[in-house]
Amino acid sequence: MHKIALKPETLKPVRKVNPMMNSYNVEFAEVTGGTFWKAYTPEQVAGVEEFHVEPKEGGIAALYGDLMQVYPPIDLKNETIRRRAKELGPLWIRVSGTWATKTYYDFDHETGGTPPEGYLNVLTKDQWLGVLDFVKAVDGKLMVSVANCPGLHSADEPWTPVEAEKLFRLSKEYGVPIEAAEFANEPNMLEDTGFPAGYTAADYRRDQDLFFKWMKENYPEALAVGPSNLDAGNVGFGPGADQSDNKPSGGVENLAMQMATCDELLDGTKEPLDVYSYHYYNGVSERLASVMPQAHWPADKANSEEYLAVAGNMAKANTGFRDRYVPGGEMWVTESGDAGGGGDTWASTYLDVLRTLNELGEFGTITDGVIFHNTLASSDYGWLDHHDFSPRPNYFAALLWNRLMGDQVLDPQEPVRMGAHVYARNRKDGKNGAVYVIINNDLNEPTTVTLPAGESQAYVLEGENGNMRAKVMTLNGRPLVIGENNELPDLSPETVSGELTLTPGACAFVVTE
Repeated sequence: MHKIALKPETLKPVRKVNPMMNSYNVEFAEVTGGTFWKAYTPEQVAGVEEFHVEPKEGGIAALYGDLMQVYPPIDLKNETIRRRAKELGPLWIRVSGTWATKTYYDFDHETGGTPPEGYLNVLTKDQWLGVLDFVKAVDGKLMVSVANCPGLHSADEPWTPVEAEKLFRLSKEYGVPIEAAEFANEPNMLEDTGFPAGYTAADYRRDQDLFFKWMKENYPEALAVGPSNLDAGNVGFGPGADQSDNKPSGGVENLAMQMATCDELLDGTKEPLDVYSYHYYNGVSERLASVMPQAHWPADKANSEEYLAVAGNMAKANTGFRDRYVPGGEMWVTESGDAGGGGDTWASTYLDVLRTLNELGEFGTITDGVIFHNTLASSDYGWLDHHDFSPRPNYFAALLWNRLMGDQVLDPQEPVRMGAHVYARNRKDGKNGAVYVIINNDLNEPTTVTLPAGESQAYVLEGENGNMRAKVMTLNGRPLVIGENNELPDLSPETVSGELTLTPGACAFVVTE
């Protein structure tokens, strides 16, 4: 049995953090409609059926037919998705992805839906107004990336703002200005992310400077964020990797035609960034495991110390780049999730709640910034189901975090260890006391929490019927499912005193007076 003692009188302040830390992505491919990761079967989600795709010559490109499917545009006017998003509170909403790099903004109905040469996708005015209406309806702040593909310019020609101007101008005129932008999504993949043929890191440096110079001159309210890298170091650590000095398992470099490092993309740029950004995934999902086996974690490791340490290791590894290129600035994880490739089979189940809460807790002990969960309602790592927008366990974990946790990170004086991951913040409601997040990641032993004198409020989270891969999470034993009138379930805590016992695999928010 593991033992923890909560002693609010010993809490030490660590730092103030961004109150919108727990934010999310809406994929550009969702807005326009397009290809995204093929859904798992219910049996694969439950862990009783294996997902496997045989590797083919040509790597991941040859596998896309087996891994992807076409989705229609997301309905951001839907009452349910707006309601669920608004309940999360005012947050950053990033509308981006590789799809954004290759999209033509057809706001004058000139293409008939056919992308011009050099583009792969078309965004209509109605679709973008749908995004802006959504952001406004949920009190969000909008972040984007922009087009940078062969249809806009060649590698030896400088980037031009002709497309970006359409997006920024319409957004500002509509009353929902773009408040932050990255030049491109995962630019270190170069041609694989949609850039012109032969595009180099030097071309990127030239063009990022052009973009941010143009943005600051014309839309100075927008934060310059970058570089938004996804590389071997940011995909995560494979289960067999050397963890001792943050050596990644690799894998992405085996798929991309050409890779650039963060230093190659930023060193020598003239336009300063306001925010440093990177992408973090613990590894790759079962969809990509056949071509990147060293970067995939099996489900039986999802509660392990090594697995839960990945998010923090990634944050620590990136602070050096942040300090070099944006000294004193925030660090944003502009895509975050359990696994690249749409999420693991268990991403939509209670099992991933342990990782989610641990990432949120540890990030604040390392830096200030924003984590954009990928995604709100797309693929298996979405907080909401793609079809009916019903909330998954991670949605309720994020909802409770945003409602309870304040912006002052506190040191709980408890070392992170198996069965006892403890993080603390001030109370979001402004009252005296503190809020603890406690994760018992031991699936065999309970954790006993000695509470401070007086009464505390406990929100204990578990998989329904004790199942770690349950699609329904319970709060103090009550299943968290939406009511008949689309109402949230009862999210009230239980009053506790003395001791609180967390069963194996349980998590809890504990609010003290």
